[in-house]
Amino acid sequence: MLATEPLPVGRADIETAYDRICGHVRQTPVISPGRGSFGLDLDLTLKLECLQHTGSFKPRGAFNSLMAANVPEAGVAAASGGNHGAAVAFAAARLGHRATIFVPEISSPVKIEKIRQAGAEVHIGGARYADAAEACAQFRAQTGAIDIHPYDTPTTIAGQGTVGLEWETEAPDLDTVLVAVGGGGLIAGVATWYQDRVKIVAVEPERSCCLKAAREAGRPVDVEVDGVAADSLGAKRVGDLVYRQAAAYVDEAVVVPDSAIESAEARLWRDLAIATEAGGATALAALLSGAYRPGPTERVGVLVCGANVDLTRLATLTP
Repeated sequence: MLATEPLPVGRADIETAYDRICGHVRQTPVISPGRGSFGLDLDLTLKLECLQHTGSFKPRGAFNSLMAANVPEAGVAAASGGNHGAAVAFAAARLGHRATIFVPEISSPVKIEKIRQAGAEVHIGGARYADAAEACAQFRAQTGAIDIHPYDTPTTIAGQGTVGLEWETEAPDLDTVLVAVGGGGLIAGVATWYQDRVKIVAVEPERSCCLKAAREAGRPVDVEVDGVAADSLGAKRVGDLVYRQAAAYVDEAVVVPDSAIESAEARLWRDLAIATEAGGATALAALLSGAYRPGPTERVGVLVCGANVDLTRLATLTP
């Protein structure tokens, strides 16, 4: 699809973001597990953003947002299911800023510990992300700390879009890329980088699918949030800016059940010794479940976007 009006983020913004943050984030690898891997007869590669600092793609947007902002003495505050909070805490510490992170009770202890290890102050409360966001907003109003939004600002989208910029240099001949969606900053950024040159497929859990709901309604709408990937992909509503970018550049959107996500986690661990959280395995689940069926000669790239999993849980999963 083509944009009909100027969009908040363009490819030049992603290039600027990459120049800004490249000394602070890792260039994560692309691997080719081989035709027949996971029982799939296709030309498949995996972009291992799970090897990024703090175990997810989130530091890209966090560094870009912080480095583009005037940060006050009160520092930064963020609400998060876990990965965004760890990224903001990590980036703030590297740049010499205070960070206060608000997380809901459903957040993984693994992710909460990562936030603490980065030196941030952590507040745990509320059943869902929306509760943590409300507490964070109250804190910012009282202290003057600035917000680092997890997905719906131009600097966040452009920062996450650097994944696409890297990916194209590492695997320049892809026909299609599959990207998991929570609030949508990652898919918006990656799709903006590739635009109409590569097919962009958004993948969401069936029980947390705000982009699917927005596409059906023609605008962002609230959805119920639940399921195995809720702590990383459980946004109640897709971002307004995200929706505009995705409406312009995302070609297809599919949903997958929790069982397929857990099977993808188990296959990545069993077959490749790659430990991923549920959100990190969601894009691969679209292939394993048949939610997305590529053509026989289609060259497909899958983004493995998060590694913050409790290994004791991972050991209980079966392909």
